[in-house]
Amino acid sequence: MIRALIVEDAPLLRSGIRLYLKDEQDIEVVGEACDGPDAVEHINALRPDLVFLDIQLPGFDGFEVLSRSQLDSSRCAVVFITAYADYALRAFDCNALSYLLKPFDQRRFAEVVQRGRLFLKSSGENCSAVAHPDELTHEAPAEDVVTAQFNGHQRLSRILVKHADRFLLVKVDEIDWIAATGEYATIHTARGSWLLRTSLTELALRLDERQFVRIHRGTIVNLDRVAEIQPRGHGDCDVRMQNGRLLRLSRSYRDGLFANNV
Repeated sequence: MIRALIVEDAPLLRSGIRLYLKDEQDIEVVGEACDGPDAVEHINALRPDLVFLDIQLPGFDGFEVLSRSQLDSSRCAVVFITAYADYALRAFDCNALSYLLKPFDQRRFAEVVQRGRLFLKSSGENCSAVAHPDELTHEAPAEDVVTAQFNGHQRLSRILVKHADRFLLVKVDEIDWIAATGEYATIHTARGSWLLRTSLTELALRLDERQFVRIHRGTIVNLDRVAEIQPRGHGDCDVRMQNGRLLRLSRSYRDGLFANNV
């Protein structure tokens, strides 16, 4: 069960969020707070998994709530709520999962809730794994969230990721393979896996297509890490990575792989 905390000074909006969450069977609202000090107290006492956090609060704002509380942003999904789009960049600098701009409807709210589920599953907080329906992998794909924001299509050479209480620079050449994780993408390397706040399609635009090849709608591999390709019938193949990982090469991507790279 996902434990949610609502932090909002407007009673009507607090009630609206609670109403939207009533239809989410896997979410339990464990508390509400109406100002900055109250929010810090609730976060520290309740240790929620998901926080809907208004930015403009009496006492002190939502950013200060995060700095004063013991909230771990790698384990708790924070959704900022505000009437002003100007706060968006600062919100993502705080590793916020998402940003709800007032007024928002139930459809938009449901999208954010689903992102929260995916994030919490990938962090291992509420589930052991997130798996794309057609992927062959079953282990938890990531426990840390990238802090870099991808702008434009400039080719990547390194990716900055947050690991525990420090940051790591992961060279693109270190990546073994990349998997779609809901709306995000997870990079897998020999030293760990990290969830990136960008889609697999967006990430592919910033990688060298001669080295990183899509073998499935949910998988991209680094050809330098491929050991062999094994036919499995009906046009599909298995791609065995050098580390022993077995990935599926679907028929629709096979011809493009062989024609351009093998």
